[in-house]
Amino acid sequence: MTPRDTGQRSPVNASHVPRRPGVAALARIGHPSPGVDPADASPHSFPDGGTWRTEIPSVEGPEALAVVLAESLRLDVPVHRVSQGSGIWMLTDDEISGMAESCAERGIELCLFTGPRGTWDIGAATRTDSGGGGLRARGHDALAGCVEDALRATGLGVRCLLVADEGVLWTLHRLRAAGLLPDGTTFKLSALTGPVNPAAYSVYERLGADSLNVPSDLTLDHLTEIRRVSRAPMDLYVEAPDDLGGYVRMYEVAELIRRGAPLYLKFGLSRSPAIYPYGAQLRDLTLATARERVRRGRLALDLLARHGADGGMSPLGSRLPGPLRRFSVQEGD
Repeated sequence: MTPRDTGQRSPVNASHVPRRPGVAALARIGHPSPGVDPADASPHSFPDGGTWRTEIPSVEGPEALAVVLAESLRLDVPVHRVSQGSGIWMLTDDEISGMAESCAERGIELCLFTGPRGTWDIGAATRTDSGGGGLRARGHDALAGCVEDALRATGLGVRCLLVADEGVLWTLHRLRAAGLLPDGTTFKLSALTGPVNPAAYSVYERLGADSLNVPSDLTLDHLTEIRRVSRAPMDLYVEAPDDLGGYVRMYEVAELIRRGAPLYLKFGLSRSPAIYPYGAQLRDLTLATARERVRRGRLALDLLARHGADGGMSPLGSRLPGPLRRFSVQEGD
């Protein structure tokens, strides 16, 4: 297979062990490499049998999406999901419908961010050193705004919603259970609220999360600990934006998949200015960074191929997480 061939191959049935970076050369000079403990591997996968999918984040509108779609074809980068960070409220109905249609044509999941959040409203606490409540929805009106966004976006064909507040998540899950949001709508937990321990991860799964961003500074052991309590899909920036630490974990991609599956590989961009909330004043930067995120994805996939670890990708068009554990939804809760 060429480095560009990322077709699905089952890692479980593979006849070879993926090559670890530099091991053979180091062995030639007598430098030992740590062994791989099979007990660390995640026992979970997506319902299609794949262990990883791809996501291009910060796709802020139709123009950025067009760039991502064109560049992913040019560089042969398979894309399972694109996500947006500025919010549903920053897009017109025509923009949302157009993005949903363009993604549907390519079998790509479109994920849009819900509603008002603490970092942009009038609450001053988020601007203190402590960060206050962060992105959470402050008060009833912000919660209701997120609900309004969810109803509007799903009515326009969007089936994945990005959430940054546990109360919003639980509310949207209850609306989904009640049939007020379309069947098959999924909820993705924001990287800025992501859980950092197994208990928290399990709680968010039970509140209704279908995939959960975890901070990019979690260790490999942390991922294994999470996988011992939950099979809910994990989202992780292989390269994190500066406001999330700016970490670049390219050489760990194969091990991140082995420990964290089922895993969405997110291709962010460090050393780049923030673009939320997006507007025309940020157009050139947003389109340039969208293009570069796809290129970063190509670099990560080539690295996986060179190490013989590119098998196990979910088929393109896959999006659902499979059965997950939930808290009971009772009338009047």
